[in-house]
Amino acid sequence: MRCPFCNHFDSKVTDSRNAVEQNAIRRRRECLECQKRFTTFETVDLTIQVHKRDGRYEDFQQDKLIRGLDAACRHTRISHDQVRTLAAQITADLMERQVREIETTELGELVINHLKELDTIAFIRFACVYRRFKDMDELMDEIQSIEEEVSKKE
Repeated sequence: MRCPFCNHFDSKVTDSRNAVEQNAIRRRRECLECQKRFTTFETVDLTIQVHKRDGRYEDFQQDKLIRGLDAACRHTRISHDQVRTLAAQITADLMERQVREIETTELGELVINHLKELDTIAFIRFACVYRRFKDMDELMDEIQSIEEEVSKKE
């Protein structure tokens, strides 16, 4: 790791901590040449291709997932920190599967299942975009199925 101050190649790690929300390890380093300290983040190279509905492939991006979740969770009881944690959880689920490719529909269902447990409004907002309801009847059917699930749990 090059020192950002003197460009020297050798440094030593003085501290390591998990940065859970970023799926990373935070490392505090000290340059062996100039003795200045700096922080680096070591992340897993998650190279999963998302197969889009139009046939294209796109690299999975946790930041894009966070933006989508933020939009669905805006003005709900879910904080931005919870959104970041949820995105990290979904990313971890993908890594555990050890797949190189995932369909958009499968990724959407994974997100929906997590949102359904957190907040009904966020779930419905995400489902409206993801499932592309054609009319009000489809949306009402989804809302009714949620109500039935809630009543079964009670």
